[in-house]
Amino acid sequence: MNTRDKGRRGEDLAVKYLLDNGYAVQTRNFRTRYGEIDIVAVAPDGTIVFVEVKSATSAVCGNPLYKVTPAKQKTIAGMAKRYMYDRKLIGHACRMDVIGVYRGKIDHIPNAFFV
Repeated sequence: MNTRDKGRRGEDLAVKYLLDNGYAVQTRNFRTRYGEIDIVAVAPDGTIVFVEVKSATSAVCGNPLYKVTPAKQKTIAGMAKRYMYDRKLIGHACRMDVIGVYRGKIDHIPNAFFV
């Protein structure tokens, strides 16, 4: 299984987790020339949630949650602004979450970072 397939598998598990917990998934792999957001969902309380999914397949890789660098956080925040602007959602509540997937286990951190 190549890196892209592993990433897709992690995202699939994250989507299942979100759906099982009452989220409505709006978009997967929202892309522009500036970057990508893995998942855009709406939380049960109506908050728009931008989700970065990180996966690891071995302990050598470390905790996947630590792979969301400050540079990646900045990219996600910029992409979130673009998404909100394009869909005329400016002013609507939103947050950035991170989901780590390791050996099928899901770690979800709501409000993982602020930019």
